[in-house]
Amino acid sequence: MGAIDQVFHFITSGSIFGLPPIAIMIVIFVVGLIVGYLVHLFLKIAIIAAIILFIVAYLGFFGLSLGSLKNYANQYGPIVYQYGALIIGILPLSIGFVIGIIIGFVLS
Repeated sequence: MGAIDQVFHFITSGSIFGLPPIAIMIVIFVVGLIVGYLVHLFLKIAIIAAIILFIVAYLGFFGLSLGSLKNYANQYGPIVYQYGALIIGILPLSIGFVIGIIIGFVLS
């Protein structure tokens, strides 16, 4: 019971950057909701774009070759990886954020 009491004491008292910890937790949860909603929206758009791309490639208006895809991956891959790591490093990784992402993804 001592550890649980310490957690509740930290949540209800003290401050982080002048704000109470419960306010920080609520903000992190809301950010998780927004990110979950945006991920769900992005996946819908990505699936539609992939279907359109395959139809256009099948009809011959656009060619898909592994060589050109490899060139794009070599050119833009490190940049995407760098920005992805930066975004993940900035986002607060907490249980509230993860729950917010799940709820935002499911309810959107």
